[in-house]
Amino acid sequence: MATSTTNALAGEERSGPPTKTPDGETGRRRSALLHRLDLKGAPYAFVAPFFVVFAAFSFYPLVYTAWISLHHVELATLDSMQWVAFDNYVDLFKDSRFWNALQNTITIGVISTVPQLLMALGMAHLLNYRMRASLFFRVASLVPYATSVGAAALVFTMLFERDFGMINWVLGWVGIDPLDWEADKWPAQVAISTIVIWRWTGYNALLYLAAMQAIPAERYEAASLDGASRWKQFTHVTVPGIRSTVVFTIVLSTIGATQLFGEPLIFGQGPNGVTGGADNQYQTLGLLLYEEGWKNYQMGRAATVAWAMFLLLILVFAAQRLIRRLRPRTP
Repeated sequence: MATSTTNALAGEERSGPPTKTPDGETGRRRSALLHRLDLKGAPYAFVAPFFVVFAAFSFYPLVYTAWISLHHVELATLDSMQWVAFDNYVDLFKDSRFWNALQNTITIGVISTVPQLLMALGMAHLLNYRMRASLFFRVASLVPYATSVGAAALVFTMLFERDFGMINWVLGWVGIDPLDWEADKWPAQVAISTIVIWRWTGYNALLYLAAMQAIPAERYEAASLDGASRWKQFTHVTVPGIRSTVVFTIVLSTIGATQLFGEPLIFGQGPNGVTGGADNQYQTLGLLLYEEGWKNYQMGRAATVAWAMFLLLILVFAAQRLIRRLRPRTP
């Protein structure tokens, strides 16, 4: 009896809790570490490709362009750079061609952006109503945006041709003498602005349409019950409801106007396209950059123009933010 009790106690001692082996503890620590890395490191891994691409193709070229702008560099000898500090910027601000290109960029930007956004807003308002073949009209509005800038500019160049263009032919019907759309300053800028308006109006209209469809229908119902007409509903419900989208399109249009290049280049039909006409009457900052870098082979001055464009955009957006802060808020 005593022997069996002793054996039972010995068996209980042998069947106690197992001891932790070093290999098991290491495996649990490794699993916990991987779990923490998965929770904390996975978001950074997902966004890392964007920052890698941005650093390689946006941030590095931006910094390198700033470095080149402080040197005298020619296109044929890019490895040979001569430090000139801010002399390129001083020479640029003394150059009348820069101020002429800046003025042309601003005027073409205003002439093309304001009508473009107003027309896009009206088109989106019409497409927002239930109408037959609405899908067809929405797709058709994107056709100009999908068209190559080269093809669009070439077609419009033929339309605005002085001797055989359709625009002058139509003007002749109403007794207006033919215009030399390329040689004169304002006709040339109007013609280039027309190309920009045609290409981007439908794209902005679809952006406005998407924003309009996100406005709750209850707002329109409440306005209708209060006796508001459709124009009142548009000005007091639709426009405030898409204000952020309007600001977004203004920002995009401002950037696009500053970088305008393809339309005036092809509109010139030859060597005059680079210089913006014989008298630089429609030369933009983008064309001036191209002329300095790839016609005059002065890469340092071209980089200076690029940074002047970048600083101009920063000043415009800073002024917009300042005006927005100083504007009195409606109660």
